[in-house]
Amino acid sequence: MINQGAKGAVGQRTAWVLLAAVVFFWGVNWPVMKYGLHYVPPLTFAALRMIMGAIVLAAVAAWRHELRFPHREDWPLVLGVGLLQMAAFMGLVNVGLQYVPAGRSAILAYTTPLWVVPLAVLWLGEALTTLRIVGLVLGMAGVAVLFNPFAFDWHDPKTVLGNGMLLFAALLWAILIVKVRGHRWKGSPLSLMPWQLIVAACAIAPFVFFFEDVRTIQWGEPLGWVLLYNGPIATAFCFWAMISVTRALPAITTSLSTLCVPLVGYVAASLALGEAVTLSNSLGFALILGGLIFATVSDWRKNQEAKSALSDATVTTATNND
Repeated sequence: MINQGAKGAVGQRTAWVLLAAVVFFWGVNWPVMKYGLHYVPPLTFAALRMIMGAIVLAAVAAWRHELRFPHREDWPLVLGVGLLQMAAFMGLVNVGLQYVPAGRSAILAYTTPLWVVPLAVLWLGEALTTLRIVGLVLGMAGVAVLFNPFAFDWHDPKTVLGNGMLLFAALLWAILIVKVRGHRWKGSPLSLMPWQLIVAACAIAPFVFFFEDVRTIQWGEPLGWVLLYNGPIATAFCFWAMISVTRALPAITTSLSTLCVPLVGYVAASLALGEAVTLSNSLGFALILGGLIFATVSDWRKNQEAKSALSDATVTTATNND
């Protein structure tokens, strides 16, 4: 999904620093978003974040002479990323956060890789390896622990709705990942991202108009700090940083490292908001984390086998030519 060109690449030491920053900023943002929802409606919050992120990234892209209209072959995926990964995901997450603790929300929203496994098997015909099966079983066990039917308040429609929205957000992101797998982008990530954010803001705007009252926004210093964190930092900087990290570090390293985001979010929510660290949440997170690791390692092994096969084929061809 991200071009691997050398232009603008950073060194590995810088990449590690950027990766640590992304994990921290995105993890801490879960209690920040929860706090911000006291001052602004959820969909309005998501729209403001997209608009601020688009402005910052457009300015950076223009400064780097990369701000240009997307190629027509990129538009279907620009729309897909903007509508699913950004608009739908952030809209559902912000609404779900109203009813679900920030730490638990971070765990559920980051179950995306679990849903990618069965979708890739059904839609792309990918093999269901032993590691993938183990990862899927562990992950689903973690979700089952979080949704303990004996402890879950099924009589509270808001609780059910909030948890369901977070899982649905993760599923939508997984659908997008499967759909864009293998797409050859024409534009650079920095040149396309402002347009994706604009698409997301435009998609959220009608829902804001029909379902929310912007007059309820409590403008002031608290909301200003929340938006300043979410727009330039959690959206613009973190997206750019992840692009740089993906170019500089192996995919397996990046994938496993980003799994620390919900852990940071869980701890940050406990410290900042006083959310209880429960046994069910901790066990559920541990199982989901284990499932994600198994699934990611399976993908890494598959990539290594493909590289090895390609290398052997190249050697064989060279030998025959000799």
